[in-house]
Amino acid sequence: MAARFPVENRSVHMAKNTNSSLPGNSPPVAAQTLLALLHAQGEVARLSEREQLYSALLDSVNAVLWAFDWETRKVLYVSPAYERIFGRPASLVLADYNEWRDSIYPDDLEYAERSLAQVLLKGAVEDREYRILNASGQVRWLSDKCYINQQREGDRVIIVGIAEDITEKKQLEGELQRLATTDVLTQSSNRRHFFDCARQAFDSAREGGTPLAFLLLDIDDFKQINDSYGHQEGDQVLQRIADTGKAVLRRGDLFGRIGGEEFAAVFPGCTAQVAAQIAERLQREIQRLSFCHGGQQYGVTVSQGVTGLTNEDEALDSLFARADAAMYQAKRQGKNQIVLG
Repeated sequence: MAARFPVENRSVHMAKNTNSSLPGNSPPVAAQTLLALLHAQGEVARLSEREQLYSALLDSVNAVLWAFDWETRKVLYVSPAYERIFGRPASLVLADYNEWRDSIYPDDLEYAERSLAQVLLKGAVEDREYRILNASGQVRWLSDKCYINQQREGDRVIIVGIAEDITEKKQLEGELQRLATTDVLTQSSNRRHFFDCARQAFDSAREGGTPLAFLLLDIDDFKQINDSYGHQEGDQVLQRIADTGKAVLRRGDLFGRIGGEEFAAVFPGCTAQVAAQIAERLQREIQRLSFCHGGQQYGVTVSQGVTGLTNEDEALDSLFARADAAMYQAKRQGKNQIVLG
């Protein structure tokens, strides 16, 4: 721009001199043409600067701006972020909409297509979240808001949207959820999460008329382990027993640490007698565990109380109370036992 000013000044000066040397108020055609060219040159420069600014802004936005012709199923535009997020050339998706569709995580495809179609009824859909697989095979989460851009009845149905990569946000949400529901030491369900899930299982069993069993497990003489070998050794015992519980229980069973050395399990669709068989297997596996401290080998045992849902049970607390009483009976009878309550 600075290099053009001297030319423009000389040209304007020349035009003024020419105008002042001739009669009348209108500049000659040559001067008018020169002024028009200079003005056009300035407009072109301003348009070029504006285009560069728009391009820079689009490059800096970490979200895909897109436009889609609903009737022809053709992507009309994607912003530069498409190539960064999807890892594929924009030319491919502009040539074939299936490039975008085929990138959607298979489990989310039906939802993504159904929610896109909702924009025809609602005019806007702002709560779409689904996963994609980028070119390197990574799973990414998108928040893909879309709006209909039909000005008049009979116009082409153009859908415009903005797809933002929210993978880091989803990972943080997942980690917060894990921290809120998981016992940090044993990586099993914590007390609150366990009882929330157990109450849901209880309500489902009551409504469906299906069996449900409840188990309580307490490590025998755990205080002695802490006092003799230290709390770090006690933590290792808790972790090994939690791992054993998760390995022995069936898919769909609930298992959690609900107190210092106390664990609990819920068995949906399982009678107390079948749950007792699972408890026996758990008892055997725990007895096989071997620990070593300072060259000294030792093992642990557990006492368990098991009970099942009855017609008289109106709340989960009833099962918990019976299992708790049965477990303490096992303690009184000599520990390392299973009592059916």
